[in-house]
Amino acid sequence: MKKVVIIGGGIAGLATAYHLLEGARKRGCAGLEVTLIEKGGRVGGNIRTERIGGFLIEGGPDCFLSEKPWAMQLCKRLGLAPRLLPTSRPRGKTFVFSGSRLHLLPEGVILMVPTRMLPLLTSSLISLPGKIRMALEVFVPRRDPSKGDESLGDFVRRRLGREALDKIAEPLVAGVHAGDPETMSIRSSFPRFVELEERYGSLIRGMLARMRAMKAGGGGKAPGVTMFMTLKGGLGELIEAILEKIKDVSIRTNTRVVSIREKGRGYTLLMDDGSSMEADSVVVATPAYVAAEILDGVDRRLSERLLTIPYTSTATVSLGYKKKDIAHPLDGFGFVVPGIEKRRIMAATWSSVKWEGRAPEDSVLIRCFVGGARNEDLVFLDDSGMTEMVRQELRDIMGIEAEPVLVRIFRWRKAMPQYTIGHAERVKEIEGMASSHPGLYLTGSAYHGIGISDTAREAEETAGRVLSYLYGDKAVASSGS
Repeated sequence: MKKVVIIGGGIAGLATAYHLLEGARKRGCAGLEVTLIEKGGRVGGNIRTERIGGFLIEGGPDCFLSEKPWAMQLCKRLGLAPRLLPTSRPRGKTFVFSGSRLHLLPEGVILMVPTRMLPLLTSSLISLPGKIRMALEVFVPRRDPSKGDESLGDFVRRRLGREALDKIAEPLVAGVHAGDPETMSIRSSFPRFVELEERYGSLIRGMLARMRAMKAGGGGKAPGVTMFMTLKGGLGELIEAILEKIKDVSIRTNTRVVSIREKGRGYTLLMDDGSSMEADSVVVATPAYVAAEILDGVDRRLSERLLTIPYTSTATVSLGYKKKDIAHPLDGFGFVVPGIEKRRIMAATWSSVKWEGRAPEDSVLIRCFVGGARNEDLVFLDDSGMTEMVRQELRDIMGIEAEPVLVRIFRWRKAMPQYTIGHAERVKEIEGMASSHPGLYLTGSAYHGIGISDTAREAEETAGRVLSYLYGDKAVASSGS
């Protein structure tokens, strides 16, 4: 019997457990015992779906990107293909709050790259000098790759100008990570932009070339056009489907792993209730700072290096209103707020417009995002203060005076890893240290991607490495099945 213990019951740990069982079955690896340990009272991590009074509320992430295929693939393997739900429109409008009003993000701007000049030229968001500077991106020389990593802020200013950074890239791109563009690693956070520059010498030329190639190949939407997908009953369905498939996994909640000790060719795990457990292999699927605490007894240098990955806190505030009380047309998916505006929310999604089935017919659901690198302290307001603050922001930005019929607040303390400059080298060093302890693996959003798709991909790769370690040539030889 081979014993594997997974520490952490978020999507990283659950997906690893699923792929371990599926991989063992497909590869003919018999005698696998998997235990998953979660310190909280529930599994699912940041994925949390609630249904209240006809509203469907997502506490954490509400979707994933279809252009990163791994979350879609996982859903299909779990039998959730009929439950997949695209946005209500293929490309809904996004607004940017600037200068005391909402401006439409110019059509053809993909993440931060303008691919159509006329909508950019007629946009009220960017000044004429800012538009000219963005258009001149095609003449900006490529950066020498040997110079190493670069911040997102430096990258965008260099290629597209200051105004493009402040009004488009920072709220749209940095907002994905809730990060500070002046410290975010462009290579680790958005490697596609670096690839476009290195290959085509220009983001605009590169994006247009990829769009033409996709169109010529009959592939539908162009690379970089972010198509959001979710599940009809919310992302909680993904957690429920995984749990249904991993009934053979022993799941222990309300249990915290205090420390791990190496023992021969395996490991001994000590719990906060005084119990212990033996394992041939351990997968640590927790935030990096939690992994650092757990692994301090295994490798002090590894623990210290894990602590160099910073985290920030965020909150989501979902508010339900009666439709008749909202004068705003809600003619899009929502808006983002640049940091230079000095507002107290980062963005708002008009959830009941973006997704079907999120509110009763006579109601609307709006979800606001608070905190991140620039306003982390706001996450720790009490419920009354948080509600009043968000209502004031919606009053100023959207003119909403009405009392909400529902308010639901979720706080995510130190839940968002920050891929700061040098992140790739940092992770390479961490993984090198971990590899000196056979059977010990790290997985999750701290390392190679923060989204559900990247986490699902890494979980599958981690499960494959565990099986190869435990079963050797047999697992490797069957890995293509």
